[in-house]
Amino acid sequence: MSQAPRKLPEEEEEEEEEGDEEEEEEEEEIAGLAGYADGAGSFSDGDAESGGDEAFLDFNDPFSTEVKPRILLMGLRRSGKSSIQKVVFHKMSPNETLFLESTNKICREDVSNSSFVNFQIWDFPGQIDFFDPTFDYEMIFRGTGALIFVIDSQDDYMEALARLHLTVTRAYKVNPDINFEIFIHKVDGLSDDHKIETQRDIHQRANDDLADAGLEKIHLSFYLTSIYDHSIFEAFSKVVQKLIPQLPTLENLLNIFISNSGIEKAFLFDVVSKIYIATDSTPVDMQTYELCCDMIDVVIDISCIYGLKDDGTGTPYDKESMAIIKLNNTTVLYLKEVTKFLALVCFVREESFERKGLIDYNFHCFRKAIQEVFESHCKPIARVFRRCCSWEWEEPDLHGRQPAVHQKRVRGAMLYSVIR
Repeated sequence: MSQAPRKLPEEEEEEEEEGDEEEEEEEEEIAGLAGYADGAGSFSDGDAESGGDEAFLDFNDPFSTEVKPRILLMGLRRSGKSSIQKVVFHKMSPNETLFLESTNKICREDVSNSSFVNFQIWDFPGQIDFFDPTFDYEMIFRGTGALIFVIDSQDDYMEALARLHLTVTRAYKVNPDINFEIFIHKVDGLSDDHKIETQRDIHQRANDDLADAGLEKIHLSFYLTSIYDHSIFEAFSKVVQKLIPQLPTLENLLNIFISNSGIEKAFLFDVVSKIYIATDSTPVDMQTYELCCDMIDVVIDISCIYGLKDDGTGTPYDKESMAIIKLNNTTVLYLKEVTKFLALVCFVREESFERKGLIDYNFHCFRKAIQEVFESHCKPIARVFRRCCSWEWEEPDLHGRQPAVHQKRVRGAMLYSVIR
């Protein structure tokens, strides 16, 4: 039987080098940035383990069967894009961002704090030229869920508006489903009147440019932001919520929960980033949101000190995490762990908080419903949760007898089997 001729070691090494070069060329074609390998458009992963196709396709996300949602951070140089990312997702102090170097390449980072907050952030340097033929902007915009354009409110923003118009028109032609979010940034140095006037002027000019181009149907959302307060977290919360397909279900569950528990306001927070992924239908007050963020910081800080074991093992936030803070205005802040990364923060009146047993029972049903959202994705469970959470507080009768707790438990157990 004839045998194939064996190759010399030198030939094998040459073939291996050629194979490596072909793989590198394929990766550059996938990234669509072959011409930006050394310059302003070079590509950098925030996660060292992700790369190639796995950097674009997420096979572990139960809610993503195609491409993980992508958020683009764009704007002129020194507008504050990298500072926003570091403060929101890396817990960097705002004062430390003063020492950040200017971004000179496209930086990508996977944000997977929970099954709801699961997306990619691409930080673009301000000097990228979309007219450069080597820049494959169609590949970038095709898989984008939201485009955040950052405008420095303390600088002359005419050039920024021109770049915004160019970016929006190019992106819309490729992907009409992109959410366009405009962060009017660094407003901490402006007076309240100047903030309103700046937002009005930018809003008017940006929409006039789109109208002149015949693109009136493009919707731009505007936010006043600063890394020195909670406005940047609230703005990012609203951006992320638009990328969560389960948002109507979560809002419905929260509405049912607060209506049956005597709660004033409830937020479902991602503990790591302090982004609230859902809230009930009542209006959001900035001061209320700030109190919730501060409460999460207090709980995590105290748990890191007193919640760990003697040998330092354990986690500061687990299924037993719970906190109650009473304010001096007869309001109670109540925090409960929902999942490993989610927490429910509620505002309750003191007289309503006396019925804590009812609140805890309804919260138990709410937590089970959230688990159903994780597991079944699109299964309609709000109707079942409404039945399970239908127990309202019963006042004692005229003879002073207490309500039938045993009957409540029996019915609750029956509905409990339905929700499972």
